[in-house]
Amino acid sequence: MVTEQEMLEFFRQKLPELRTLSGKPVLLQMDDVLQEYAEVEDIALVIDAFSDCYGIEIAALNIENYFPWRIPFFFRKWFTDSPVKQTRQPLTVRMFLTSAQAGRWLYH
Repeated sequence: MVTEQEMLEFFRQKLPELRTLSGKPVLLQMDDVLQEYAEVEDIALVIDAFSDCYGIEIAALNIENYFPWRIPFFFRKWFTDSPVKQTRQPLTVRMFLTSAQAGRWLYH
């Protein structure tokens, strides 16, 4: 059975490392929104690698359910407290973990 730690390590190795302005690494967590963590091209490559590594058929994963994603600009929090209204679902590492454990993509 695939563990949380194994799946996190897989994604952390495959996605580019994010860093703060001071240079400190930002480690990807299970429920972080992947659309806000990495570029769509990088996510697509990880999805393909996930399919190959865990034998999960990703044809059921409709990428249009997750993109386009609206990323708030850096200074937005200074002007408003209201959250960005997303029209798509968040994509997380936990979704990939539960799908790997089930043996198929679970989300639509």
